[in-house]
Amino acid sequence: MSGMTHQFPTDEVTAAFIPPEDNCSPEFARYEAERLWPFVWQIACRLEEIPKVGDFVTYDIVDDSIVVIRTSPTEIKAYHNVCPHRGRQLTEGCGRTKMFKCRFHGWEFDLQGNNTLVIDRKDFGSELTDDKVHLKMVQVDTWAGFVYINMDADCEPLQDFIAPIDDFCDKFEFEKLRYRYYKTGIMPCNWKVGQGFFNEFYHVQQSHPQLLNYVEDYSNAGAYGRHGAMWYVSDGALPYRRSSRLPKIPEPDMREHIRGVTTEFHNELGAMASGRAYRALERLDTDIPSDTPQGEVLTRWGEILVEEAIKDGAGWPMELTAEYVEASHLDWQIFPNSIYLHGAVDSVIWYRFRPNGYDPDSCIMDIWSLERYAEGKAPPLKREFYSDWRDPAAKWGRILEQDFANMLAVQKGSKSRAFAGSLLNPVQETAVSNLYRSIRQFMNEGPRAGTYQREATALAAE
Repeated sequence: MSGMTHQFPTDEVTAAFIPPEDNCSPEFARYEAERLWPFVWQIACRLEEIPKVGDFVTYDIVDDSIVVIRTSPTEIKAYHNVCPHRGRQLTEGCGRTKMFKCRFHGWEFDLQGNNTLVIDRKDFGSELTDDKVHLKMVQVDTWAGFVYINMDADCEPLQDFIAPIDDFCDKFEFEKLRYRYYKTGIMPCNWKVGQGFFNEFYHVQQSHPQLLNYVEDYSNAGAYGRHGAMWYVSDGALPYRRSSRLPKIPEPDMREHIRGVTTEFHNELGAMASGRAYRALERLDTDIPSDTPQGEVLTRWGEILVEEAIKDGAGWPMELTAEYVEASHLDWQIFPNSIYLHGAVDSVIWYRFRPNGYDPDSCIMDIWSLERYAEGKAPPLKREFYSDWRDPAAKWGRILEQDFANMLAVQKGSKSRAFAGSLLNPVQETAVSNLYRSIRQFMNEGPRAGTYQREATALAAE
């Protein structure tokens, strides 16, 4: 990468500005395909998708296809999904297999990627050595219950790449979450535009006005190396209070805030409020007297959620404290293409965005609702795919539909001759500008540029 000409300078992106070509230029999309995706750690699947030996998932990113497979009870491997003979792909989708077989000429490979059969191998002579016929390995590692892949043989370790997110969120036990739903849609915008709807809270006051009755929505954001985080500026990790943007009225009962947020997220998003939490709402009135101080209501509600999870057999991350939850922020942007919101502890929503080929005006969006279930009680995994995001069968829910309504308009507007670039809020949209700047830096300077430095960040904070 170091020998390539830098076509998109890093300093063109600032805390308050993003050039329009990052989202609209076919050249920029090809720059990403050449310099970003082959060298970065990215989520391929979750461990629960490949529980048994031979279970595999095919992960596609632009022109590359990777097959992730469980090769033993304790080992997972990943290979470039291509037969070394004529280039035919070996797998598609997901499934289970005892070996890989090319359906073009019948070459076979074991789960370790070794070639076990070349039809009429004698015809090839001594030039066809074993190193030429084995499957090509891809780096693979796991974090938070996810399987990550990296096509760069010299990549940094995943744990270094993820830092410092583990410092903030390790105690949430994301690895114990399971799919509540898995939805994929083709969206009419650049992958970064789509992602930008979920890594800032500045838009809540306009795009999700129904939430203002339940949350104080003024937010802040920060950069942690290439990653970013968002949080509400309020006391406590979950700001259950009426937005100060609304007309002043006496503050409603805290129980009504909890009931409103939990109902909205459970019914309209299917995430960030578990089914167990929704069912526990009946305990707000029976277990928490109306004269309970507001702060104590929130504490008692947290105790109820823990009690219900333990009673249900799902357990709870017992090392969590209120201070740890507050310090963990609410929303994390993992470089380059995934985001999660974890404030509900036992119900997390996770997003992954990918380019749809080389088209800068289209992307693949995955939305995963992850929930903490008792062993054996998680619903069967059903992967839903919608080639048309407007398909009513998708049942995205009000919150997502409010975001989707803006995606096409933003992509179109970004191409206007009158649009010079995005004028970002340097306080509330820091994670957005940091992502764009980090992408350019990664592509121009290489994968080791822009990594998180604990010492430097600590000194800056002091």
